[in-house]
Amino acid sequence: MQITTRPAIIVSERDLERLEGMLAGLPDDLPAADALRDELDRAEIRRSEAMPADVVTMNSRIRFVVEPAGREVEATLVYPRDVTGAPDQLSVTTPAGIAVLGLAVGQQIEWLAPNGQTVRARIVDIAYQPERAGDTLR
Repeated sequence: MQITTRPAIIVSERDLERLEGMLAGLPDDLPAADALRDELDRAEIRRSEAMPADVVTMNSRIRFVVEPAGREVEATLVYPRDVTGAPDQLSVTTPAGIAVLGLAVGQQIEWLAPNGQTVRARIVDIAYQPERAGDTLR
């Protein structure tokens, strides 16, 4: 996954720790692993208690628009181990999951799809964020 725009992103210390642990168990040649590592390397890291309420963190319930399709998606950003097959789950190891992690409401990010098409996701709303709800163990 090649990201073509790189907006500033914020990741909580707790999410960083859990994501790094998850990445350590993934195959090194998995393209999503490299893309996620790149995003984590450039992220501003904050204590979970200091996370802005409008930033996508792990287990956040978000709404975003995917362009050029103009499709609005509502999903919960989850770890691969938590994927149950429900259509409203978005794994952090998918291109869209990697893209939305750490973005704030109103921000957008672009990446090149395997077919060479530019895809853009813009965060519209965060209905639930664990840190905002005081659920920092989630």
